[in-house]
Amino acid sequence: MTARADTATSASTGARSEAEAHKRVIQEFCRSLTERRTEDLGRYLRPDVIDHNKVIHGEPDEPGAAFEGFRQQLAAFGEFEAEARQLVAEGDTVVARLLVRGTHTGHHPRMPEPTGRSFAVEQIWIFTFREGRISEIRAVGDRLGMFLQLGWDWPTAD
Repeated sequence: MTARADTATSASTGARSEAEAHKRVIQEFCRSLTERRTEDLGRYLRPDVIDHNKVIHGEPDEPGAAFEGFRQQLAAFGEFEAEARQLVAEGDTVVARLLVRGTHTGHHPRMPEPTGRSFAVEQIWIFTFREGRISEIRAVGDRLGMFLQLGWDWPTAD
């Protein structure tokens, strides 16, 4: 093998191992949410993480707001599971196809009163990494399906 091929192989192997490490972080992050280990969120999320996911309207788009957002979501859903069904990683980005399930039994400042109903929807989350932890989150999901399953009214413009 030539020196150039050695360098290319080494760089490719390094990128693959970094991508695999990022995928493991996402799997552990999902497990921590499912197990309600909010005290562990700092192991996976940077303190200045930005969460652009607007499942429930009105969440702040500011550094670090995601920690409280996840705590409030877990408080609203007595049963909750985020199952990573597929992970695709390239560079500092991981795209996750998640099955998210829960039962609405608790209060949240921007949700209707608890319905006791359950939901199960697929979501696509895009995670950006910096220094081994999640620095940015973007997500889309079946909001209509979630609202219908939970018996929530569809939001209207103010």
